[in-house]
Amino acid sequence: MKRARPYDRDTALDAAMLLFWRKGYHATSLKDLEAALAMKPGSIYAAFTSKEALYLAALERYFLRSRDGLRAVLGEAASPLAALAGYLRESAGRQPETGIHACMLVKTMLDTTAEGTAIGDRARDYLAAMRAEILAAFTEAQALGELPAEADPARLAQRYQANLTALRIEAQRGAGAEELAALADDMAGEVEALRRQAH
Repeated sequence: MKRARPYDRDTALDAAMLLFWRKGYHATSLKDLEAALAMKPGSIYAAFTSKEALYLAALERYFLRSRDGLRAVLGEAASPLAALAGYLRESAGRQPETGIHACMLVKTMLDTTAEGTAIGDRARDYLAAMRAEILAAFTEAQALGELPAEADPARLAQRYQANLTALRIEAQRGAGAEELAALADDMAGEVEALRRQAH
């Protein structure tokens, strides 16, 4: 009896992540998944249990990549504010390997209905976790004297995350490279101005 070809989990999750991002959870059919993952239905369910479990695994993969990318930038810089500004500029100039522009977490939160509360809740949790990473950077900046004592790191983190989301939406809308770079530079300039105000 011929054995099924072993699947590569990373490759399958990358394919699922892109497919789900393009079509959304509800509009993605089993046939879509079969074609994208190059796997038969039985193999998909054997590997991932259910369509929802596969979506959650793909969403986690997206979140971990986003979080680790931000952490890498923050970990390389002596100045948290300079790192945050640089991350905005890099986000504008970077073509995502996944082909995903607009944030999958935001899309998931907006697309999920009452039947998809587990998926929507997970997306909200991941967005909150990303906010916490950004908040930690602003809090560190304040401890280092880069931010004025009266600054509110939580509010700054909220605004920063909103700006990052807006930048990705503009990329998804098809804004040109120069336009995106200029927008990111404006946003980054706001972050850098905070440092100037503290000195």
